[in-house]
Amino acid sequence: MLAYLIKRFFMTIAVLLIVMTFLSLLVHIVPGDPARTLLGPRASPELIQKIRSAMDLDKPAYVQVGNFLWKVIHGDLGTDVFTGVSINRLVSAALPHTIILALASLGLAVLIGIPLGVFSATHPNSWLDRVTAILSISLTTIPSYVAGLFLLLIFAVQLKIMPAIGLGKDGNLKDYIMHLILPTIALAITWIGYLARLVRTSLLEVLNETYIRAARASGLSGRLVQYKYALKNALIPTVAVLGVGLGSLMGGAVLVEVIFNRPGMGTLIYNAIKARNYPVVRAGVLIVACLFVFVNFLTDLIYTYLDPRIQLGKQQR
Repeated sequence: MLAYLIKRFFMTIAVLLIVMTFLSLLVHIVPGDPARTLLGPRASPELIQKIRSAMDLDKPAYVQVGNFLWKVIHGDLGTDVFTGVSINRLVSAALPHTIILALASLGLAVLIGIPLGVFSATHPNSWLDRVTAILSISLTTIPSYVAGLFLLLIFAVQLKIMPAIGLGKDGNLKDYIMHLILPTIALAITWIGYLARLVRTSLLEVLNETYIRAARASGLSGRLVQYKYALKNALIPTVAVLGVGLGSLMGGAVLVEVIFNRPGMGTLIYNAIKARNYPVVRAGVLIVACLFVFVNFLTDLIYTYLDPRIQLGKQQR
């Protein structure tokens, strides 16, 4: 186990170093001069040079990469070139709202998608199974931003029973939760359908295993076999994709936060892209990437715990 953890740790560090190197070189990949694009054609050469210096664009590429890596290692994400505010402060204000939205969406998808998949698998080929299949496939094909627009138009604009945009009043937990409901549903819809189909397929496969048939033959009740023995093993593939799912939800939160005007990481990155605020874009994408890698690392550990057949320290021969 220790060897596996060490291996995964160094792999995680390598991935993050690659991500940081790519982000620091991103300005050289995107066509055009960011300083000129930012300031416009009428900007004076002195102002352009000042912005280039603030973004480290007046230094060689390898120096830019080294400076960025050094600052990140020391916990410094840089400074907003427009306001002069520390990016750490901007991220610390936006990140909690995005994490709450992603976790709430994942929780909603789990609470609805897994029971839906279990119900479908325990009633195979019934009309209820067919209805569930149509529903889950339909949900999977709906993009989160489309769902967000429809939810906003129906429940906020037409019916006027849900708040439309923002986070709600400061310090009012109930109002915050009310403003969280529509974005959470919009972001979770696709994963509800996906988890339902995944759980159904996995559970049907496990129910046909030899040890399940032996458990039934020994006189155990069908409900006990299904929920205590079969479901645990059927959820292993689900756990494997939940880490990826949380990362996808973090990415999908960009458009959903823009639609509902939530001041999270998505809105921060979106506004920075529009303004060509390269340091903020770089820091925001890095934070999302770090969360994605960290969650996948935890998912690997949980997956290994649930399935003892996985070899941690050596390959099977």
